[in-house]
Amino acid sequence: MKIAVVVPVSPFESEEILRKSIEHLRSLDYDDFEVKIVYVIDRASGEDRRGEIAEELGVEVLLRDSRRGKRAGAINDALNFLADFKPNYIAIFDVDSRPERNFVVECVKALKNCHDCYIVSSKRYINNGINLVSETVEAEYNLINFLLKRSKFKQFNGMIGVLRGSVLMEKRLNEWAVAEDADFATRMHAEGFKGVLVETTKLYEQAPLTWKDLYSQRKRWYYGGVQLWRYRRKMKNAKRGVRFSWYMALTLTYLPVLYIPLIILISPFLLLYHYRSVSKIKVMIGLVVHAILLQIAAVNALITYIRRRDVEWDAIKRVID
Repeated sequence: MKIAVVVPVSPFESEEILRKSIEHLRSLDYDDFEVKIVYVIDRASGEDRRGEIAEELGVEVLLRDSRRGKRAGAINDALNFLADFKPNYIAIFDVDSRPERNFVVECVKALKNCHDCYIVSSKRYINNGINLVSETVEAEYNLINFLLKRSKFKQFNGMIGVLRGSVLMEKRLNEWAVAEDADFATRMHAEGFKGVLVETTKLYEQAPLTWKDLYSQRKRWYYGGVQLWRYRRKMKNAKRGVRFSWYMALTLTYLPVLYIPLIILISPFLLLYHYRSVSKIKVMIGLVVHAILLQIAAVNALITYIRRRDVEWDAIKRVID
């Protein structure tokens, strides 16, 4: 049995972040699988040594001189690169992904037990909760984990998880899709495939550290969500629960300001209960700002889409973990 690990790397990621990523992913438990770890690096302008560094650290490297298709293009190029390897499973991570050591093994186990599943992943947690912005996203992730467990439409941000190799190799990603992960999840659910959330492992990642970075990220996500409406006819073939969850994701999330009264009334008690710390109640302020910022991002994404303009993919500030 073979497993490939694919990590797209944008021109904005630093050498140190890349090193940390490789060291962590190489330390995971891959059981007795034949493993090929591939980092797809979009070259930065000027001198870029990241490809050499990655090879020195023991992974395979695919260098790209253009950003064709952004993240989707990088993953598709990796699939071409892996054609002769023919992996049974393909794990996709970002450079800030820090899965627990048993992540791959647990996801593969779940895929083996679900023949109509195309992806398995776990709950996500923030590992850089160092200011109000990242602590707010950390609280948001707790809500997302709660909803994801109950939703019939399973979409894992970034397609981070373990996918069935034959499905991904055949279907590929749409490189025009701004939110390629949500696009792929929609297409797979429309064809009758399922996603599975396992709770025997966890995955940690970094949240944006500034409101500006968060706004840029979420505007892109909202723009990608608007593109998904083209699948409304195909989604009629999906099961009722899947359709319901899909429509809720594409409507209720675009009106976050409606939840501000609930945030003010309920979040202090939930934050206190979850964190067991009075100091965390301040995150309520962050959640209110978060809702307003998301509403602005949603409106601007709709306007940008109507005007047929593109959205920018900007660098996000990282911490070295």
